[in-house]
Amino acid sequence: MLIVTSAQGVSDPHPGGHRHGSGHGVGRGLANGLATTARALMRPSHTAEYPDVKPDLPPRSRGVIALLAENCTSCMLCARECPDWCIYIESHKEEVPASSAPGAGPAKTRQKNMLDRFAIDFSLCMYCGICIEVCPFDALFWSPEFEYAEFDIRNLLHESDRLEGWMASVPPPPLSDARAAEAKEVTVARSAAEKAIAAHSPPTPDAPATPDAQPDPDSQAPPHPPASRPRTNE
Repeated sequence: MLIVTSAQGVSDPHPGGHRHGSGHGVGRGLANGLATTARALMRPSHTAEYPDVKPDLPPRSRGVIALLAENCTSCMLCARECPDWCIYIESHKEEVPASSAPGAGPAKTRQKNMLDRFAIDFSLCMYCGICIEVCPFDALFWSPEFEYAEFDIRNLLHESDRLEGWMASVPPPPLSDARAAEAKEVTVARSAAEKAIAAHSPPTPDAPATPDAQPDPDSQAPPHPPASRPRTNE
């Protein structure tokens, strides 16, 4: 560092141009760098040979969104909740006959949404997973697939046929803890299934009537009247 004074001009605080530690610092840094390089050369390599060796991804990896079209009811809930508006759904209504209980009259027809198009623009998707969380019918799932890069950004708009093809790579759900309490949804689903089975099961035949036993004459006799209290003249 140079010190400037008004009377004496420029003066050097280190006469002779000697700098303490300048040469020692360069030598020490070079030695530390060579030691780090030597330690790295002795360790085994952890390089992943991709794409020859596929990476071992965690089971909850957010790779791509897969579609189970048979569960989709075109409720538009995922498209409305998407913060990026990257989901496109088109559908139409059809009248389908409603099933009636055995022995009941003809049931009225009802309308059902039929899915025509389901597409996701992955150039806009930010992989937040809101569409999967809000789907009430389990039609969307996370798939660990990640190899769907394109040279043209317009090709990242994938239709339902590509989304359905990714369902094959969706991992199975993890097993629930045996010590945990049963989920409320499972209890409700089991109760609804039992009611549906009971409603559609054929009625059981009535048990054959057993002949009435002969009545006991003593038990059918009228009860004796209570004995009257004798009157006394006072």
